[in-house]
Amino acid sequence: MKNEHAVVTTTTDSEDKAQALAAAAVEGGLAACAQIYPIGSVYRWQGKVESAREWRIDFKTRSASVDELTAFVVGAHDYDTPEVIAVPVTGGHAAYLDWVTAETRP
Repeated sequence: MKNEHAVVTTTTDSEDKAQALAAAAVEGGLAACAQIYPIGSVYRWQGKVESAREWRIDFKTRSASVDELTAFVVGAHDYDTPEVIAVPVTGGHAAYLDWVTAETRP
């Protein structure tokens, strides 16, 4: 099961937007689940250092779905340049990873 799964991360500026993105991705079979939590971000944008409270979403998915999930997030997002980062899962609980596979479309 090595590298068959990934965690795809994005952020948004409200819990409601995070909930909507997460629900749409899971309902569409692009992710088996999504975890949402508040974070503080510090970043450089248009030459200035900014800080903001954001909501992070971690989508659990198949590696084969990363490109489609990325396209979905970018298309549905209201940021000019949304963060979308995919990190390969190199190991984990086999039964959980089997569940991720079963709950996402190929």
